[in-house]
Amino acid sequence: QVQLAESGGGLVRTGASLRLSCVVSGRTYSRYSMGWFRQAPGKEREFVAAISWNGGSTFYADSVRGRFTIARDNGKNTMYLQMNSLKPEDTAVYYCASMGPGYSGEYSSSRGYDYWGQGTQVTVSS
Repeated sequence: QVQLAESGGGLVRTGASLRLSCVVSGRTYSRYSMGWFRQAPGKEREFVAAISWNGGSTFYADSVRGRFTIARDNGKNTMYLQMNSLKPEDTAVYYCASMGPGYSGEYSSSRGYDYWGQGTQVTVSS
């Protein structure tokens, strides 16, 4: 059974940093590209960042590029999202997701991901 577990969320002030982690079990983690998405209250889930299976390629939403950094440690079956210079508009539930085998579409499309975590809340106060 594939499971993804996020951690690291919390309540911080504008300008602060947080690092989210996502641990994957039940799948050969190193074979799959991974992504982070987020969903704010009353809004649709949106793409944040993605990383290829070997970490060689990374992708970011325009809204977070230059502030967030995605990384992975295949030896630990773990993906990270370092979030710096946080803004109130970054407030959301953050989800990690594992890309499905054989998917060749856009990394930013949620349809490409077949397993999701339960999410971790990030709240940024002004």
